[in-house]
Amino acid sequence: MRATAKAHTNIALIKYWGKRDEQLITPMNNSLSLTLDGFYTTTTVEFHEDRKEDTFILDEEQIHGVAYQRVTDYLDFIRIYADKPNLYASVNSINAVPTAAGFASSASGFAALAAAATRALDLTVSDKELSRLTRQGSGSACRSIYGGFAEWEQGSLADGSDSYAVPIAPANHWDIRVAAVVLSATMKDVSSREGMKRTVDTSVFYPGWVKHIPTDLKNIKAAIDARDFELVGQIAEANCLKMHATTLGANPPFTYWHDTTMAVMQTVQAMRKSGIPAYFTIDAGPNVKVLYLPEHEEIVQKTLIETSGVTDVILSRPGQGISYI
Repeated sequence: MRATAKAHTNIALIKYWGKRDEQLITPMNNSLSLTLDGFYTTTTVEFHEDRKEDTFILDEEQIHGVAYQRVTDYLDFIRIYADKPNLYASVNSINAVPTAAGFASSASGFAALAAAATRALDLTVSDKELSRLTRQGSGSACRSIYGGFAEWEQGSLADGSDSYAVPIAPANHWDIRVAAVVLSATMKDVSSREGMKRTVDTSVFYPGWVKHIPTDLKNIKAAIDARDFELVGQIAEANCLKMHATTLGANPPFTYWHDTTMAVMQTVQAMRKSGIPAYFTIDAGPNVKVLYLPEHEEIVQKTLIETSGVTDVILSRPGQGISYI
């Protein structure tokens, strides 16, 4: 009863920010993402009939505390789903993603965990069902089931059964590139979960954010279909800024940006003024992701790495969905 799965992280071009149900992890709005080939998690799950608890090893280190509890709580959910409540697991993950620094490590992590756990238990699930199951580990992880572009549908049912991701365009639809600009590998002061809840509960800007999501989604899907890079970039960058504005309206206010975050944003804007089409997006962390086209890769990489405070620039193409090893 053993399986290994690999899942890639994704970057949201239309952001998920806020839950309508904290327990079911159902979102306040639809979101849309691009799966990246440069960041991924490989996870092996093995269930044992003679064990009384789960074990979790991440990057060759045994994990305890909050991170361990999230994994074992999720395995409890899978055990109930599979009607095998007494089978405990050993989980071994290798994370090619900086953890908790705004690179969506939980997306690839929980997608790989869900895929490996269900396969190890010999469960036959569709991609849609796997996405729905994955959502209950980490919301954004439900989009990493698919390669290329995917949309997470918020759903409306009280039990969350209609909230899952659907594919929009495969990885080979468009060779759009993403440069992940590494500024800080440190843990965030405000986790995504805490930040979302505080924003939903207290931000005076949050209602305006939710109101404009349907228009952003409609326009960006049309732009993806037409491979209109400048329109995709404009919508994604504006959507990112609107999301981060909601954190400044929270009580107490907070931001995920560092000084270098702002410097990279200004670098990207300067590239555009010089004739290089590039656009930024930022998830819940200080690090910046920059959208560009293949013909500008060399100058984009060189310009970003020369920005003061940048420690690395990792290049990605559209990535594939779940795979089994």
